[in-house]
Amino acid sequence: MGAVGPWSLVRFLHVTGAVLWVGGQLALTLVVLPLARRLLSAEARDRFAAEAGRRFGLLPGAVFLPLQLGTGWAMAWHKGVTWASLADPGYGRTLATKLGLFVLVMLAAAGHGLAHAKGRTDLARALAVVSLAGSLGVVLLATALPAT
Repeated sequence: MGAVGPWSLVRFLHVTGAVLWVGGQLALTLVVLPLARRLLSAEARDRFAAEAGRRFGLLPGAVFLPLQLGTGWAMAWHKGVTWASLADPGYGRTLATKLGLFVLVMLAAAGHGLAHAKGRTDLARALAVVSLAGSLGVVLLATALPAT
């Protein structure tokens, strides 16, 4: 096993950001919201869910997105990735697919927030599911990429 160097730290930060995002989505979906549905009145549940979503929604803009973009760009630069190499079989295409799915996840998450703010509950719920499923897909693709 090699020494932990600066690129290990960059990768650690990238993975930690993903863990916070996907883990937060899973915790809200599988633990927090089901308990709120079971234990709170409809009015309290709606208020709680809106506030929890608002607080969790601060993570992407303030922490997650800058961290993922910065560390992802740094790892791609370190690996020698170019726009052209994203079309190459193997690493390039896998990374390109991961990046494309990441963009879709961020759009779905933003759309979820907008739909919720406009009271479009069914659309908000559908976009939340799309965002969570897409996030799991991003993680799956990330596991196919070799360490930088």
